[in-house]
Amino acid sequence: MKYAFAHRIYSLQSSAVRDILKVVNQEGVISFAGGLPDDQLFPAEAIEEAFSKVFASGKHALQYSETEGYLPLREVILERMSRKGITNYTTKDIMLTTGSQQVIDLFSRVMLNPGDVILTEDPTYLAALQVFKSYEARVIGVASDEDGMIPDDLQAKIKEYKPKCIYVVPTFSNPAGKVWSLERRKMLLQEAHRHNIIVLEDDPYGDLQFNREETYTPLAALDDGSCVLYTSTFSKTAVPALRTGWVAGPFQIVRMMSQAKQANDLHSNSLSQQALYHFCTGFDMDGHINRLIAEYEKRMNAMHNCLKNANLPGLKLNKPKGGMFFWLELDEHINTTELLSEAVSRGVAYVPGEPFFASLPKTNAMRLNFSHPTIEQIESGITILTDLFKESLEKNAVLS
Repeated sequence: MKYAFAHRIYSLQSSAVRDILKVVNQEGVISFAGGLPDDQLFPAEAIEEAFSKVFASGKHALQYSETEGYLPLREVILERMSRKGITNYTTKDIMLTTGSQQVIDLFSRVMLNPGDVILTEDPTYLAALQVFKSYEARVIGVASDEDGMIPDDLQAKIKEYKPKCIYVVPTFSNPAGKVWSLERRKMLLQEAHRHNIIVLEDDPYGDLQFNREETYTPLAALDDGSCVLYTSTFSKTAVPALRTGWVAGPFQIVRMMSQAKQANDLHSNSLSQQALYHFCTGFDMDGHINRLIAEYEKRMNAMHNCLKNANLPGLKLNKPKGGMFFWLELDEHINTTELLSEAVSRGVAYVPGEPFFASLPKTNAMRLNFSHPTIEQIESGITILTDLFKESLEKNAVLS
């Protein structure tokens, strides 16, 4: 039988994230691919105790819940956001979602018409690009450096394309691991207010900050509450299997997203939300996050040392100040997409750079995750990749 799919379905491609997770589960493969926390650091006993408290509270805990999510958890989130200076919102301006990925989808559903323009960093989060394109939006990349979007290019793109939205990950960005400067954050907001553009700020990694003395102010804390839609998740700090994220922003937008969510799934997993409330209030979550930071920083330093000592031709990289990723650019003759299957056959997985670009992709770029592999795996995996890339260069030299 021939199936008459909607036209927009043909813009979809296989999710690189889904493909990555398949690779991660292959026995014997060292994965630098998915943005995975280390499962050995999961607070399993505390999560189990939190669920026990939910079931002990009575059978009403098993009932349907409101679309916006479990109110006590929204109150906890409000308090945690206030520590970052985000104080413009109330619990009515917050909705719990099935991970922060659902926020991107719901936002696109209620805000984007076919052909609407979204500006993003280039490179940016590949799954966000996939969502935007699935709603037939036109995604335009803005030139960026280590401090964020370059003002001249942002202003030129706004003038030329008149975007409806700007999507950014300004703190420990995915994939580049950069931190926007305060000046660039303020510049972006000024342009957004001047041209009536919504900013979708994605902040899944903001708590994983290595230098606790530095301050990285979220865009939502710099805004007056009218321009920025802020999203984050518990996946990187608690456990990803609970699939609980949230969005906070202008009430009118959150309300419309709530209506879209009602039509989609009524509400996200309320058992997980109740358990997360008990986890956040009955467990030293801040201490747990500090333990994650200490361990991830060790692994980041190990990977940084390995990469610096590898003497890879043309290597460009920045040392992350937090988050989970290194972004590498290699010699222009190294095609990371073409070499991925060979890398996996040798026992190492990574993410090629191409899917992260909205505009002109770089085939010599790649993202490496340091939070999931052990230090021993990092050392072994970087050695394997170094040998592979150098062999590729030697082969290209012979052919040319």
